[in-house]
Amino acid sequence: MIIELDVSLDDTLGCGQAHRWKKNGDSWAGVLRNRIIEFKETENGFVCSGTDDRKMILDYFRADDDLDLIYREISEDPHIAELVKKCHGLRILKQDPWECTATYLLATNANVKRIGTMVDNVCRTSGKNIGGFFAFPTPEELLAHCDDVCKCKLGYRDLRLLELARTVADKELDLEDLRTADYKECIDSLKTVNGIGNKVADCIALFSYGHLNAFPIDARIEKRLKEIYDIEGSYSHVSSVVRKKFGRFGGYSQEFLYHCN
Repeated sequence: MIIELDVSLDDTLGCGQAHRWKKNGDSWAGVLRNRIIEFKETENGFVCSGTDDRKMILDYFRADDDLDLIYREISEDPHIAELVKKCHGLRILKQDPWECTATYLLATNANVKRIGTMVDNVCRTSGKNIGGFFAFPTPEELLAHCDDVCKCKLGYRDLRLLELARTVADKELDLEDLRTADYKECIDSLKTVNGIGNKVADCIALFSYGHLNAFPIDARIEKRLKEIYDIEGSYSHVSSVVRKKFGRFGGYSQEFLYHCN
């Protein structure tokens, strides 16, 4: 299946917003909705194999985003403008709420490589084998493999992951309902989960629920904000300042700052 889209697969799939894609030569392979998917970039988009569901792929890459408009607006900041030129085609993805929430719960105090390893371990021990790849486990599958999850070398995160699974399975937190929540409602609901703080909630709001004004702040972003813009302080203070500064597409600005050095 040929997809025509303004996208850089290397920047979009390799920037750290999603953790199940691996590059082999000039192709990217991973699992999306329990299917093994492979992408190979072309001049005008990419070739997709593993599914004929065009809508699923376009939704995942947020094809409805007006990238020209977004890039034009965020490029009003001269520093961001240079990063956009360097990494043109970087897109924010629309990830599954459950997988994204569980993944970013594991991401606390971990680098991108470590996050990928933990996610892979969880999938291998609890997810369905779909032909050499493993599906991301459902909350119920995680709960059915409690002992295995605790052997995944997650550190203190294993009990938090199982607690999240119970909360979602019991509908104490309805991740689907959050699709219609505004930014503040989304953040406040996510932060009721043990282990989800400001930064993780912002990541989930941006990468799953499409709140493009969300601006996750980790140590790397904190350092760049201080160096480039002389912005520093508590998370709540910095978040308020940068969301006002970078506006409705601040999440795109954040990802350029994070990925395009």
